[in-house]
Amino acid sequence: MSGDDSEARVERFIARFEPGLADRVRAARARLRSRFPGAFELVYDNYNALAIGFASTPKTADVAISLAVYPRRVLLYFYYGASLADPHGPLEGEGRQGRYLCLKDVTQFDDPRVHELLVAAEAHGRSPTPEGAGGGAGHVIIKSVAARQRSRRPQGEAA
Repeated sequence: MSGDDSEARVERFIARFEPGLADRVRAARARLRSRFPGAFELVYDNYNALAIGFASTPKTADVAISLAVYPRRVLLYFYYGASLADPHGPLEGEGRQGRYLCLKDVTQFDDPRVHELLVAAEAHGRSPTPEGAGGGAGHVIIKSVAARQRSRRPQGEAA
């Protein structure tokens, strides 16, 4: 499958969400692509959510940051967030490994605390994210698409 085909599929996945939320996902994805230009984008259109991970290699274990998209919210998910220093406290979650930040607006990327977390998450990764034209260079890989999925719109809204 060509990169253009994968990109078109990702856009179809995103378009199934409510328009305002879909726009937020597109903007957040653009911000992460800008921040991690050589990353591989690993896409999982799962039963409960759409997940787009930014990784240094095509392996899921090398995802540092991802977007987890649900019908009513977008999470900026730090795969190894429990291991990150979070002195300012924006991260949520109590799992053994991950932490997240509810992304209500992409301007949150401009917050120095979020920037610090992104830098720390990348540094904590198992391997460095390739720079620019090398490595992943924004390469999109559709890792899985669940045969059955919950609605991508809040209950009662048509797609």
